[in-house]
Amino acid sequence: MRFGVSWLKNESNQLSAERQNYLKRKKRNRNLVRVTQLGILVVLIALWEILADIGVIDSFIMSSPSRILKTFGNLSNNGILTHLGVTLYETLTGFFLGVILGIIIAIILWWSKFLSKVSEPFLVVLNSLPKIALGPVIIIWVGAGTGAIVFMAVAISLIVTVLEMLNGFRSTNPEMIRMAQSFSASKAQIFTKIVFPSNLHTLFNSLKVNIGLSLVGVIAGEFLVSKAGLGYLIVYGGQVFKLDLVMASVIILAIVAAVLYEVVVLGEKLVNHFVSHR
Repeated sequence: MRFGVSWLKNESNQLSAERQNYLKRKKRNRNLVRVTQLGILVVLIALWEILADIGVIDSFIMSSPSRILKTFGNLSNNGILTHLGVTLYETLTGFFLGVILGIIIAIILWWSKFLSKVSEPFLVVLNSLPKIALGPVIIIWVGAGTGAIVFMAVAISLIVTVLEMLNGFRSTNPEMIRMAQSFSASKAQIFTKIVFPSNLHTLFNSLKVNIGLSLVGVIAGEFLVSKAGLGYLIVYGGQVFKLDLVMASVIILAIVAAVLYEVVVLGEKLVNHFVSHR
């Protein structure tokens, strides 16, 4: 008996040590990836600055990190913060509208197989259609202004949401659905208890894609009609040859896209934590 207890303790300690070593290796690899990424970024920025200083690249056309830093230091005079607020408002508005409408449409199409079959080719065509080509038409429909820009963001993210969610709903475990039907569950109960909860990961995958697409739609709209926003600032900077302003705006866009994506990832973790502890 004592031998058995001792063997179990040794086995448990061995597994614990292996687990700790595994976690240490995983953390070390993760840190190595991050340090390497940061190192590559630092090298590229340094190379950019050096080549601009020695005249290999024209800093007037390509700008340079030091000139961009000066632009960041003069944010209030350039009005970048105001333009950033406009772009964020338009992006989040288009994002939420596209996601909400997309989920509603996906639910309707899952509910009705007839409507789903009728609309499927139209959804495929609309998804493949470059939305920027509809820019002039959207301006005529909605008018030049914030409405047209938000409409552009919704047009880009809506169809993606519909297709992603509808495919997720259709791929829900059919055995679970049949089991619920055998207990006389209604279609609403099947959807709320099985189909939608089973597709939370699909929803968040769609959100991760759509937050970037919404930003793309907003910038495309701002290129066309806006009088404010980072897209407008990029166009304006190009027209008056303020390339430092253009590059600073592009960097801010990259940071905004990364932050918005991380917010969605954080939301996914919180929801998964809540669901797992219910």
